[in-house]
Amino acid sequence: MLEEDRIKIYSEEYVDGIIEYNISSEEIEQFDTTAMNIIDNKYAVIYYSAEKVKKEITSLIGYSIIPKLFGLVDMTSLDELGVVKIQNIPYLGLRGQDILLGFVDTGIDYTNPLFRNSDNSTRIVSIWDQSIPNTKATEDTFFYGTEYSRKQINEALKMKNPYSIVPSKDEIGHGTTLAGLAGGNRMTESDFSGVLPAAEFVVVKLKPAKRALKEYFRVPEEAIAYQENDIMFGLRYLFNAARKLKKPIAICIGLGSNQGSHDGREALADSIARLSNQVGTCITAAGGNEGNSGHHYYGEIDKTKGFNTVELKVGEKDTGFTMELWGNTPGTYSIDILSPTGQYIPRIPARLNEHREVKFLFENTIINIDFLLVESQSGDQLILMRFKNVAPGIWRFNVYSGIISSGFHIWLPMRNFISDETFFLNPNTYTTITNPGNALYAITVTPYDPVNQSLYNFASRGYSRTDYVKPEMAAPGVNVYSPQPGNTFAPQSGSSIAAALTTGVTGMLLEWGIVRGNDRGMDTSQAKKYLVRGVKRNPNLTYPNREWGYGILDIYGTFMSLRGEDI
Repeated sequence: MLEEDRIKIYSEEYVDGIIEYNISSEEIEQFDTTAMNIIDNKYAVIYYSAEKVKKEITSLIGYSIIPKLFGLVDMTSLDELGVVKIQNIPYLGLRGQDILLGFVDTGIDYTNPLFRNSDNSTRIVSIWDQSIPNTKATEDTFFYGTEYSRKQINEALKMKNPYSIVPSKDEIGHGTTLAGLAGGNRMTESDFSGVLPAAEFVVVKLKPAKRALKEYFRVPEEAIAYQENDIMFGLRYLFNAARKLKKPIAICIGLGSNQGSHDGREALADSIARLSNQVGTCITAAGGNEGNSGHHYYGEIDKTKGFNTVELKVGEKDTGFTMELWGNTPGTYSIDILSPTGQYIPRIPARLNEHREVKFLFENTIINIDFLLVESQSGDQLILMRFKNVAPGIWRFNVYSGIISSGFHIWLPMRNFISDETFFLNPNTYTTITNPGNALYAITVTPYDPVNQSLYNFASRGYSRTDYVKPEMAAPGVNVYSPQPGNTFAPQSGSSIAAALTTGVTGMLLEWGIVRGNDRGMDTSQAKKYLVRGVKRNPNLTYPNREWGYGILDIYGTFMSLRGEDI
């Protein structure tokens, strides 16, 4: 990649697009591929003028090409997980020897003692900080960001000002928390230990999403958001690092989004699926905290009326946002709109790749509507609505279907991208797993409270839009004693907390299976099956179910099941 092209990776004058570059030459000609940055053998990123974003790029180049925006899905007990029991068995004692823990998140506080050895050297193999530009970046870091090696980190730790050597910081703290829970060193003075205190770390700090993309999706400027393509690059970096070191890696994804088809067929989900099938790789994803947010609606057409009425309450704080309607095949859908002051927009027929800009006189509101009858990745219909200067109050949408109706879903943005004042008046709490938690092969976890054995109040619920079992299991995620930047601790809750602890547990399986030779072909799918064998279940519930998946994670139960005992 030429140096003038690398500038486009960071420049706000260009926006990223995700393409499948191995498609036919006729299709690829519609894109400017002179600055193409390859992720893997299927996907690549192109960079096009941000001026196109001000136009209707959904209709021009397709919804699937636009990187979706992901946010943090939340702002313990090892006994509960069965970890302590396993580590106290002399023959097992799985503490992460020769295991890598990988994170694509907000970075890591590398100065924290949690991530050091007893001789004060670092346990971090490398940090790829995408947010620090580097004109000399090589293909190892996909021509952007700055990579810091173990050697550089160790040199920094000896300095009075370590950031003069390695300036990478976790200003938000989310990545530090997850890494500490999965593999922090035991700290007796704080009575804290991560799941795998002997493991090493590979860390990706994501660069913030570009302003033009946030504006297009109406995401607030102050919201923490990351681009789908940067996450994909990050996952590939972790995988490549593990292959170079010839070590297994357990990867944690503590990010989420309500954008996309929620069926595991988006570009990021596809990348996760292909990496998950690689031996020595386990990927765990947070299920999200959208269960009671009121951000999901499911409806079927009332045959007596010929439509279904959706009521949306918009709060004062939300001047702009997006809303996605996904129709299940083979149904096709169209809408009409009634504003809070009573202005009525008659039924807008669904036509192939049609764009409409609807203006409301008294509300001063503009809604850009894109109809994609056959969205390229899912094959299902998408109606993308982008609200600008949206007036507060009750908005009503009548949803109509063609001859065949097979149900439809509507999602508002996830928490942190929209306030709690905007929600559906008759929401559906199910099918609220955030992406990439719907990725078919990832291990998706939901948080529960080990004190009272209840599901976290905000926990997202399954299944996927195509009724694939998500989440697969529950893990502790309520008031978990968690590390923070600056060597402090505080109780935290959320699905990413559960995902971090589960990541540590999958690392135990990788150590037992690959490092110790008990199952040298272990990948994410195999690890998932081992974990499902050992879950704890409530005798009053039927499994799998939409709240708990197959049950509560218990690694001790997994190993007991391998003995063939009735547990």
